[in-house]
Formats: sequence, C-alpha cells, structure tokens
Amino acid sequence: MDVAKRANDAFNRRERELFAELMTPDFEWYPAAARALGDDVYRGREGVERVARDRSESWEEVQSVAEEFRDLGDSVLVLGTVRGRGRSSGAPVEQRYVNILDFRGDRIWRIRSYFDRAEGLRAAGLAE
Repeated sequence: MDVAKRANDAFNRRERELFAELMTPDFEWYPAAARALGDDVYRGREGVERVARDRSESWEEVQSVAEEFRDLGDSVLVLGTVRGRGRSSGAPVEQRYVNILDFRGDRIWRIRSYFDRAEGLRAAGLAE
C-alpha cells in the first residue's frame, strides 16, 4: 500500500524519477483515456517518459486524488478522482477512476485504469 501511495504522490508532483523507481523495468500502464481512444499501452522507462510528455501536452494542471486504497494481496485497488484543466481548452475536468496496481515484490509492474467503477471493480475480481 505504501508504494501505491508513493506512486500516486510522485505522479501528482511530476517526479518522473521517483515514479520510475517504483516500477519494474517491464512496467505497463493501460490508461483509461488511451484505451478509449484506441491508443496503446505505456511500457517501461520509455512509457514513463511518454506519460510525462503526454501529460504536459494535454493538461495545464492535473491531479490524481486517491480517496481509497484497498490491499488485494499482489494488487492494490485505488478509487479516486482525476481533477484538472485542459491545456488547449482550459476546460475543467473531474473524472472518477479506478486503478488496479499489480505488483511483483515491492514494485509495480502493471497499472490498469478505468473510468467506469463497475468495470474496474470487475477487473479486480470484486463486486460493486
């Protein structure tokens, strides 16, 4: 749970190095927005750099407000809200999310993100 909280904090503070240190070298992130647009997954260290680049290009500001962490053994479920402002539009965004962080040892090897709470809970093997 501590690593999941540290990863969320590193993401919010834009600390790429710390974020990358918490991931395995073969890290994979399946973001909800990218999946909805048909984009592919972020992979490895290059993926961490791409997340940072895409974030800077798309968002004037963005925060992942994690409201609940659940220990699922080799995974951690995070329930939260993304709050931000689009870079080009200036439009405010507030979107609930579910993240499933899968671990190998004490490092995250995969993040699966969902905007639909029921879908995220099902993917984690849980019911609403």
